[in-house]
Amino acid sequence: MGDLLKFMHARYEEGNHAYAEVACRFGGEAILGSHLPMLDLIDMLAQDCEAMDPQDPRFAGLTYALRALAQSYEEHPDYREEWRP
Repeated sequence: MGDLLKFMHARYEEGNHAYAEVACRFGGEAILGSHLPMLDLIDMLAQDCEAMDPQDPRFAGLTYALRALAQSYEEHPDYREEWRP
């Protein structure tokens, strides 16, 4: 699970860097309609998962959700097939 969380955090960072570049070129208004808020929420889920006790009854559902969200990056070279839900 640790590798999946690192992968998700890295995608979050990449997304932030990409949108920062867009904001520099086109202004902050270009970001308003972006999926940046969704990236923030996904990263919050990853942080919650890192802090959560695996014995917590919510842990299984949270890890499933993160695996499902990671599928959107299946074309990324660092994505692993073992992360599929």
